[in-house]
Amino acid sequence: MRSWFRRYLLPGLVFQSICIAGGYGTGRELVEFFLQYGPVGGLLGMLPATLIVSATCMIGFELARMFRTYDYRSFLKVLLGRGWFIYEIAYLTAILLILAVIGSATGTVLTETFQVPGILGTIMLLGLIAFLAFWGTGLIENFLSAWSFILYGVYLGLFLLSIYSFGPAIMNAVTTHAAEPGWFLSGTRYGALQLALLPAILFATAHIKERREALIAGALAGPLLMIPAALFFFAMLAHYPAILERPVPVNYILQMLGSTTLLILFPIVLIGTFIETGTGMIHAFNERIAGGLDAIGKTLPDFARPIIAAALIVSALLLSRWGIIELIAVGYTAMTWVFIGIIVVPLLTIGLWKVARK
Repeated sequence: MRSWFRRYLLPGLVFQSICIAGGYGTGRELVEFFLQYGPVGGLLGMLPATLIVSATCMIGFELARMFRTYDYRSFLKVLLGRGWFIYEIAYLTAILLILAVIGSATGTVLTETFQVPGILGTIMLLGLIAFLAFWGTGLIENFLSAWSFILYGVYLGLFLLSIYSFGPAIMNAVTTHAAEPGWFLSGTRYGALQLALLPAILFATAHIKERREALIAGALAGPLLMIPAALFFFAMLAHYPAILERPVPVNYILQMLGSTTLLILFPIVLIGTFIETGTGMIHAFNERIAGGLDAIGKTLPDFARPIIAAALIVSALLLSRWGIIELIAVGYTAMTWVFIGIIVVPLLTIGLWKVARK
């Protein structure tokens, strides 16, 4: 059972764990890519997002299995050849951008929910991410997959309570607002943005031994990523269009629901997702450095891992002063097109060709 889980579900769960904080943890991302096209347009936009994630992960997982490339440096060398370093630049930018969103959101969540100074959340994030980064792949895999199940339960609870409390308002939002043009392209862009992190989770595909396993695991990655997003999206519809202007929509939803349990539990789980994303991205960067040193006969010391994590987080927190709405609206939009060019298109062309010829 454990072997089956690692081969088929672990890659998708780790992918979802790394993506969630920057993908839909606060709800602001869902506003930017889906809800601004209306309730129906947003739901329709989730279809191309799911499909492009599944198709690209199928090829990416199989390519990693074929060439045994489980860190992003070696993987990108197979995919892009001498142009692999372009991803390095883009990935470092993405780390800082997503960690900045996480840092900004953490301060907002703790201040609005618990009236706690945001700096305390920052220190907690720094310490936990550095701790996980120090202990390496095994602990990170276990933490990311376990927290995913907790997250699924909490998102399902948020969805069911919203249906119970605001069911007519959700139905009214879906039936009275037409889809706005642009939902297909925006959904595609959203999926492509999440795929920026595909090379960062390849350490979780090392358990895959056969092509069939890689294809199934890749196909499951899209639904595993998007199901919690869809549950969250339905909860947001009860407050459309007022929720469009909220910097952290999840706080507004929790306040409107008035559930003391969710008001306490959801922020804790949300901050856990921030830790998941930060840990996964930084771990991938550490593995890339370790792989580069290994190629020249050297080893990355264990003590260096939390130091690298701390340096990246501090840099991102300086960037977070820009504000979460601006970071997502401007930064995410720009990075989307970059990663379409260096990940999605190469995998769906060069990657597919390399897989097909074997």
